Amino acid sequence: MTDNRIYYQQPLLPVQKPGQAPPAQPSAKTPEGQSFNQVLAQELTGVKFSQHALQRLSSRNIQLDRGDLAKISGAVDKAAQKGARDSLILMNNLALVVSVKNRTVITAMDGANIRDNVFTNIDSAVIV
Repeated sequence: MTDNRIYYQQPLLPVQKPGQAPPAQPSAKTPEGQSFNQVLAQELTGVKFSQHALQRLSSRNIQLDRGDLAKISGAVDKAAQKGARDSLILMNNLALVVSVKNRTVITAMDGANIRDNVFTNIDSAVIV
């Protein structure tokens, strides 16, 4: 006689004691060393910041909120539609030089540092 029954195997799950938190999972890193959360945040905001830009924002005490990030992303989209490569974005007494192709903010300046400066290597400007 042959056994025609089908047996389903279920994976073994670790046993947790009541009230015990699940074990922490290590954050997955991308080849560039960014965590999944950093990549997700970048995708949600639409733009990323170079290390140089992050240093400038920090040293000049420039704070950007979600609304500002949405405006920057919209400005980058407009510049991309016109075929821009490197653009100057002027917004709320703030100047950002952005690589449109990479959607990366290269540097940032506040109102005090904008005056008497020459912006080079840009092919467009977006005023928000």
